[in-house]
Amino acid sequence: MQRSRRHRMIIRAVESGATVSVEALCELTGASAVTVRRDLAQLAAQDAVRRVRGGVTRAHARGAPMPFAVRLDEDRDRKAALAAAAASLVEDGSSLVLDNGTTCYAVATHLAGRPVTALALSLHAAAAMATLPGASVVVPGGPVENDTLAFTGHPAVRALEDTHVDVSIIGTCSARPGFGLTSTTYEDAEVKRACLAAGARRVLVITPDKLSRSSTFRFGEIADLTDLVTTTDADGAALAQIRAEGVNVHLVETGPAPPAQT
Repeated sequence: MQRSRRHRMIIRAVESGATVSVEALCELTGASAVTVRRDLAQLAAQDAVRRVRGGVTRAHARGAPMPFAVRLDEDRDRKAALAAAAASLVEDGSSLVLDNGTTCYAVATHLAGRPVTALALSLHAAAAMATLPGASVVVPGGPVENDTLAFTGHPAVRALEDTHVDVSIIGTCSARPGFGLTSTTYEDAEVKRACLAAGARRVLVITPDKLSRSSTFRFGEIADLTDLVTTTDADGAALAQIRAEGVNVHLVETGPAPPAQT
C-alpha cells in the first residue's frame, strides 16, 4: 500500500480520540509492525498523531489536518488535470497570485518555464515555478507555516493589499453554494480574502467534493469569483447555482474518483 494512503488511514483511525494499537493498525493497513511504527514516528513528528502508551491517538482535541505530503499524493491525476486547465487560463506575459495548497502547487508545476510574473503564497509553489527559467517569482515574506510552507499573517496580507494582478488562482477547503468560500483557519481566510481583492480575474480551482462542504471562516462569496475549475463529475445542482451567480465554470474530464477511505 502507498505510504500516503497508510498515513491517511492511520489519521482517520484516531479521529474519534480513541487509542489505536500498533497491532490494530497493522491489520487495518496490511503493513508490518516495523512499517507502522515508522509511519507513526513520521506522523507524530508532523503533529498529525500523538504516541501514547499502548498505541497512538489523535494529536489535538479537534484532530489535525492531513500532512502536506499525504494530501499531495491523494488523487494526484485529478489534481494534475485541474491544474493544467487552471494554468491554461493564465496568458503569457500576465501577472498572477498563486494561493497555497496542494492543488495550487500542481498549478505551479504547470506554470514552470512560462513567461509570467507570480506572487507565490507558499514556498512549495515558489520553488516549483522557479525550477525552470521563464517565470519571475516573488514571495511575500513573513511567517511560514510548518509542513505546508504557506505564508501567513499580516505580512502576506499586506503584500497582497499592495498588489494588483491579472489573475488570482485560489484554492480552498470548501465552496458550498449558499455558504460561500470558506476555510478552516482564520489566518488562511484572511490571506484568501486578500487574494480575491488582488485579482482582476479570480479563478477557484477545486475538487468536486469541496463543493458540498462548508468550513468555519468565510472569506468570500461564490459571486466574487469570475471562474471556477472543477471536474465533470461535480454535482450538477451545485454547478447550476454557481453559474447563476455569473461564474464561468470550466469542467475537466478525468477518470473516476478514488474510493472513499474509512
